[in-house]
Amino acid sequence: MILDGKTPDGPLAEKWTAYRSTMPLVAPNNKRRIEIIVVGTGLAGASAAATLGELGYKVKCFTFHDSPRRAHSIAAQGGINAAKNYQNDGDSIYRLFYDTIKGGDYRSRESNVHRLAEASTHIIDQCVAQGVPFAREYGGLLANRSFGGVQVSRTFYARGQTGQQLLLGAYQALARQISLGAVTMYNRHEMLDVVTIDGKARGIIARNLRTGKLERHAAHCVVLATGGYGNVYYLSTNAMGSNVSAAWRAVRRGALMANPCYTQIHPTCIPVSGAYQSKLTLMSESLRNDGRVWVPKKKEDLQKILDGSLSPVSIPEDDRDYYLERRYPAFGNLVPRDVASRAAKQACDEGFGVNKSGLAVYLDFASAIQRYGKSEAHSQGLHNPSEQDIIKLGEEVVRAKYGNLFEMYEKITGEDPYKSPMKIYPAVHYTMGGLWVDYNLETNIPGLFALGECNFSDHGANRLGASALMQGLADGYFVIPYTIGNFLSKEIRTPAISTDDPAFAAAEEDTRNRIQRLMSVNGKQTVEQFHRRLGLIMWDYCGMSRNAQGLQEGRKKIQELRAEFWSDVRVPGSADEFNPELEKAARVADFLELGEMMMEDALNREESCGGHFREEHQTEDGEAKRNDADFTYVAAWEWKDGADSELHKEPLEFENVELKTRSYK
Repeated sequence: MILDGKTPDGPLAEKWTAYRSTMPLVAPNNKRRIEIIVVGTGLAGASAAATLGELGYKVKCFTFHDSPRRAHSIAAQGGINAAKNYQNDGDSIYRLFYDTIKGGDYRSRESNVHRLAEASTHIIDQCVAQGVPFAREYGGLLANRSFGGVQVSRTFYARGQTGQQLLLGAYQALARQISLGAVTMYNRHEMLDVVTIDGKARGIIARNLRTGKLERHAAHCVVLATGGYGNVYYLSTNAMGSNVSAAWRAVRRGALMANPCYTQIHPTCIPVSGAYQSKLTLMSESLRNDGRVWVPKKKEDLQKILDGSLSPVSIPEDDRDYYLERRYPAFGNLVPRDVASRAAKQACDEGFGVNKSGLAVYLDFASAIQRYGKSEAHSQGLHNPSEQDIIKLGEEVVRAKYGNLFEMYEKITGEDPYKSPMKIYPAVHYTMGGLWVDYNLETNIPGLFALGECNFSDHGANRLGASALMQGLADGYFVIPYTIGNFLSKEIRTPAISTDDPAFAAAEEDTRNRIQRLMSVNGKQTVEQFHRRLGLIMWDYCGMSRNAQGLQEGRKKIQELRAEFWSDVRVPGSADEFNPELEKAARVADFLELGEMMMEDALNREESCGGHFREEHQTEDGEAKRNDADFTYVAAWEWKDGADSELHKEPLEFENVELKTRSYK
């Protein structure tokens, strides 16, 4: 099957404007009779539900959290991109488009990425109008900072709490629609299946997590905005509740999963400290604006650091390897995440890791503190400041920019990052793969839409920092409210969908049987034990570095683990009550199937691109080596239970950018 992305005709810069102006509409009087289900209340889900409610649709919104405010979008730290060019440093919509295409290693759809860049400027205006407290310059204008993979400052931020502030803005818009009755909110409800009638998505089966009761919910269409699947690795920067189940239930009903092997490893996370850990903590990419990444040049210095006889601050500059600045002088510490992560892994593989496990590098702010301190002293008229004064003034500037991140680091590690460099190491953070969608954000199942990290559409093989929040809000506020009309304009004569339809009864029965199967295994191992083992397999064989032999072995191990899961997992309690272990069991069962598909996808893609690094395909200096002749396509997989997944391809055409090897040197 050759997939059609439904990209509109015309010049790239005019596609979205022309398409938006000519697509079918639903009249206000008809919107009042049409029901839409939105699953998820992160930035994509909350903004979509609020906007669709404001337009007049009858919206039902679902979250498994106790409040929409608990969605994982709240954890985002560093910022949100927009091509406003407030810094007057040469930014533009085209440059944001180009940086995103290049950052994704030329594996994303041009039309979607350009639309995202166009929408970025409107997002900031929307959020400022909502009262989002973006950082501001002295004169009152919104401040910007730089992120990896670009040479301009286009990232808007609210200290290290940008996701929280943006989500509160979207939540207040959602809360307004709830108060008006336009949106009905279902907290503590988890979607466990998609219901299709005559090939169209017409509702969901949800479990009330407080009571355990299965519920049927019908609508004219379904919108999934349920985030990514990074927790397939067990240890990740995602919230522990983040999962793939909503998307995977759609896959089980025939939706295609696109580029599942594209996993982003974030270079600046607090390293693993022990087997007891259940998640990892991100240190925002914004820290690479001012922090310098390094390891000791001499093994003897490293050994003294490890045995405690030498402090890293005592190592002279000449004896430090600032390896990102050395290898990538044009971008330095602000290379894209995949490049920075592999460079850190290489430094540690060569034996220069700066902690006991050998899996850490330094992120050092001493130079920034000195630079800011001198500048601040000069602005205050202190012409002969002491070293102590410079450090104090510099720390105050850094505290104003990154203070909450430094506090978080100190609370977790017990080390003061103002006095000694942070230790960081790459960790699973974001998944560029997701449900396949066309230009309308509609999956191959009519009436089933996917937004934000839940879909694959914008980031190719590697997401640029600060672009996740941009995509979530663009999809929810500015894309789906238009494109959903393509489907719903043909449904204005369709009466309210009844949950008495046999399709609902069949889907509910399927869900009940699956739950009962989980409850009846009555084995000896906990869900957590299986999840940890799956995570180790995924990290070892499908993590930062992959090869054919490992992927084949990893897939076999997952198949064996899945068989063991269904014969020896223990789920305590009962199905008809509050039961978090049952929730986890269903999610891990889905992760086991997804993990196998990820291995298939990574094995099939005989190239290295972005976050997908095949050891067999690299340049002489260890950089990713693409195969544009054979793999310039979106790999969309159809799940075949018990057999190999079936591959469908969407060719990627590049008419506005030149396909070439990425270089950040």
